[in-house]
Amino acid sequence: MNKIFTLTFLFYFSLLYPQKKELKLAQKLFKQEKVSESKDALLSNSDLILNSNDTKLITQYHLLVGQIAKGEKEFAKAFDNFKLAEGNKAIKEVLKSELEFLLYEIQNYANELYNSGNYKGAASSYNLAYKMSPNKTDLLYYAAVSSINGNDYKTALTYYEKLKELKYTGIITKYYATPVETGSEKEISEVEYSLFQKSKDYENVRQEDTKSVYPNIIKSIALLYDNLGMQDKAIQAVEEARSENPTDVDLILTEANINFRLGNNQRYSELVSEALKQDPSNATLYYNLGVVSSELGENKDAENYYNKAIELDPKMQNAYLNLVSLILEQEGTIVEEMNSLGTSRAENKKYDELKLKRESIYMECVPILQKLIEIDSKSNIDAIETLKNIYATVGDTEGFSEMKALLKEIESK
Repeated sequence: MNKIFTLTFLFYFSLLYPQKKELKLAQKLFKQEKVSESKDALLSNSDLILNSNDTKLITQYHLLVGQIAKGEKEFAKAFDNFKLAEGNKAIKEVLKSELEFLLYEIQNYANELYNSGNYKGAASSYNLAYKMSPNKTDLLYYAAVSSINGNDYKTALTYYEKLKELKYTGIITKYYATPVETGSEKEISEVEYSLFQKSKDYENVRQEDTKSVYPNIIKSIALLYDNLGMQDKAIQAVEEARSENPTDVDLILTEANINFRLGNNQRYSELVSEALKQDPSNATLYYNLGVVSSELGENKDAENYYNKAIELDPKMQNAYLNLVSLILEQEGTIVEEMNSLGTSRAENKKYDELKLKRESIYMECVPILQKLIEIDSKSNIDAIETLKNIYATVGDTEGFSEMKALLKEIESK
């Protein structure tokens, strides 16, 4: 019986020894930065290593796979393999260092992706970093914001609901001091804060907590439900958000829009009135109301709101642009009617009336476009082109030449 055991052991060892040898070779190749050769050595022996009963061999294998994956920015694969490498005391410190550096690399990579406009990739990376370090809830918040920017609303909703469950506030303490020499306050570090409190070179050394983002998280959940067509849940979420921040104008407008789409016109009117009472001098609010009214087909209300926005902020360019677009919408039905007319005397008369009506619409846009161009001509090429075409249509050769010359001047710079 002992002989059989010995033979079995020797047979097992004879199978295992080459795998250890190949793993050591792969490790050596990796240290020599021969990554491709190292991967090949691992791949050709992976089945036998993973099916062995040698936990030390298996954990060392996963450590090396994770190291290679990390170098190739396959961070999820690296993390999964590092977790599988846990339990081997011989590589405990190496593994700890690898995980710490992996977290650092993932965060940097996520920042790079976000800054390059790859928001979905950034969201995935931030979420992986959060998975690695659940105590760093900021990472989940960054993942949620990135998902919204990447129009991945379902994923964003999942992240925001988790943040809500965690009651994440995002509050951080910032530190400030005013150098006596300059008299201009600047932000400082926590260490500097402790030092400058005793320094005669600084005054008004203070600390201040940032505002909680929790109300915005609840608001985002409501907006996401609304965007995903779940209006009932959106109403419930926005009501909860308003209980946290009842005077938030954006929330009031969000609730108003949802109610309108649900056919609750009376509630919509009540909420719009409430929003205006909260901030009657807010030009952006009137502008947003104009956008909402336009989308809902309430063109007269939209026009009034845009005009009010311009009255409160004469340099709000988007209000001018939207107002012109709103006015020019009337042209479509007029042109359609003109094209449908025949050549009878009555119809020719009607045609001339419609032509004058069309020109009056154009002329209504002229002062608005002129003001917009006056505010910033370089950023409003389309406005110049539109005004040039209007002048051509109504026969204003002087205005046409002026706009043509202005376009040429801008293009030459």
